[in-house]
Amino acid sequence: MAATIGFAAPWVLKKAANGFARSYVPLINSTFSPYKTLRSFPFTSALTFPASGLCHVAQAIRGDDKHAIEEVKHILEMAKRASSRREVLHTNFLTPPVLKESMLTLEKLADIRAVAQGGYPQAERCRISIGHPDVLTSDPDVVAALSVTGNFAFQPCSHGDYLGAILGTGIAREKLGDIILQEEKGAQILIVPELVDFVISSLDKVGNVSVSCTKIPLISLDYEPPRTQSFKTVEASLRVDALGSAGFKISRSKLVDSISKGEVRVNWSPVSKNNTILRTGDVVSVSGRGRLKEK
Repeated sequence: MAATIGFAAPWVLKKAANGFARSYVPLINSTFSPYKTLRSFPFTSALTFPASGLCHVAQAIRGDDKHAIEEVKHILEMAKRASSRREVLHTNFLTPPVLKESMLTLEKLADIRAVAQGGYPQAERCRISIGHPDVLTSDPDVVAALSVTGNFAFQPCSHGDYLGAILGTGIAREKLGDIILQEEKGAQILIVPELVDFVISSLDKVGNVSVSCTKIPLISLDYEPPRTQSFKTVEASLRVDALGSAGFKISRSKLVDSISKGEVRVNWSPVSKNNTILRTGDVVSVSGRGRLKEK
């Protein structure tokens, strides 16, 4: 069985804060502020939540992630309130699967405009602004950026180090967007605007490195668009261990070991079974090795 897979190298993913241009992004509107991700949809159908639509959400989010399903349902309720009250509501930062399914579901609703922003075009974690088209007429300012600097030349820190340090201040994960690593320079953090001052005053160390934080405009974000490489492989099945070992060019036993350690994710959700079947559009990631996308 043949499968075409796109591959992004780890060093590129590090530069791009693990970002990639998702296939479901319908629009990046250049008339708005530079480097803000904007995805909007025209809606024509009735503002109702058919049972079939919610069933689709449950089926589309792999791994029966009940929390993710509930998040999508909550966003649909937000849309209902925003439409009836003619107000604009904003979500927290969403994971890519929740973001994708929310936008696809919102597309079916009338009298609603939805805008997803993550701070830069390849952002994985985004916030959705939802409102009546007569009210949501411009690009909401719902994402802010911070620069975290320190002497990382001899003590480099990982994405997890930065994330752990920020969460250690008491901030909830959903208030944070992407973390763009800059090697010895430090990192740039996307965050909700209302917590900017708190992080600046609270974050003083990442790992063992003393740091300082400053607010920067989104246009100053230093990221590099990911580069991808396409190739074909012929495998007996579409199992994650078969395609993953071929795509990452490692033995199947090593990939199975990575699965057992929780280092393998499909669509950002950890997989625990070697025989998980991949579908068209699935994204497979392995810690430290990059990502594959089945086409």
